[in-house]
Amino acid sequence: MKNKTLAGACLKVALMAITGLTAAVASQPTHAAYPERPVRLIVPFAPGGGTDMISRLLAEGMARELKQPVIVENKPGAGTTIGSDDVARARPDGYTLLMATFAHVVNPYLHPKLPYDTDKAFAAISMIGHSPSVLVVRPDSPLKSVKDLIEAAQAKPGTITYASQGVGTSAHLAGELLESLAKVDMSHVPYRGAGPALNDLLGGHVDMMFGTAAAVGPSLQAGTLRALGVTTTERSPALPNIPTIAESGVPDYVLDSWYGLYAPAGTPPDVIATLNAAAHKAANTDMFRQKVQSEGLVISTGTPQELDDYIKGEQARWKKVISSSKITLD
Repeated sequence: MKNKTLAGACLKVALMAITGLTAAVASQPTHAAYPERPVRLIVPFAPGGGTDMISRLLAEGMARELKQPVIVENKPGAGTTIGSDDVARARPDGYTLLMATFAHVVNPYLHPKLPYDTDKAFAAISMIGHSPSVLVVRPDSPLKSVKDLIEAAQAKPGTITYASQGVGTSAHLAGELLESLAKVDMSHVPYRGAGPALNDLLGGHVDMMFGTAAAVGPSLQAGTLRALGVTTTERSPALPNIPTIAESGVPDYVLDSWYGLYAPAGTPPDVIATLNAAAHKAANTDMFRQKVQSEGLVISTGTPQELDDYIKGEQARWKKVISSSKITLD
């Protein structure tokens, strides 16, 4: 009788152990095998631009690391707000990502009525890299340097004109930053896109423009444009002979065209870690580096915290510039 009682007790303990183990397994996160299906990478720009190109190359490399397709979806419009909102509203499961750029930082100050809170809607994965904008003029321009430009703008306030692809774009804010730091007054001429702006610069209708390395590179090589400076903190490897604007007499001048990878807020930390590792490996291959040379991209992958810290610094800087310039799009 005692043996039966003891056997029953042992069986009960064994069943409890099995039940507990089963419950523990069942309670494991469903993303344990992440990724189990294709991942969407939202690009908030139209196909064919620099961000689209960099995103597609990164997606190829990440797909190899994740062993699942990474599908690029272009969702342009409203200054990147449409594509960003798509990611902000997505399930935080690691299957919807965002390639963010300069607009990610400045939109909260340009669009006070954004459909999402930038600081709360996204989880950082990794910075991918930085590339310069280039201050360019025509070859026959009397402006031979940034110093010449500043002196001309000081002598005749409001007469120097600069083109951009629209109000609130990086090219526009590059000019506003120069005005603020150099204490000069210039005239902004917005266009509906970088192409028309560049055409009018080449046609002599405006004095200068801040363009991406990819956009102005062919004209620089052909000699139809001349570069005065680059907007990054250090000289660009793609344009090593062009000084930075900071070293040309405007200390603290910097405008990065950057690319950073995000997921919806609430994405599990282990999924973020998996995506960070995949992005790091994809962006640091020789193939990726060679193919993004035309963008002047300097690869600088890092931790999610490093991306967060960078963005906080940029937000403080650009909030001040936009506020003082009284720029708003709503």
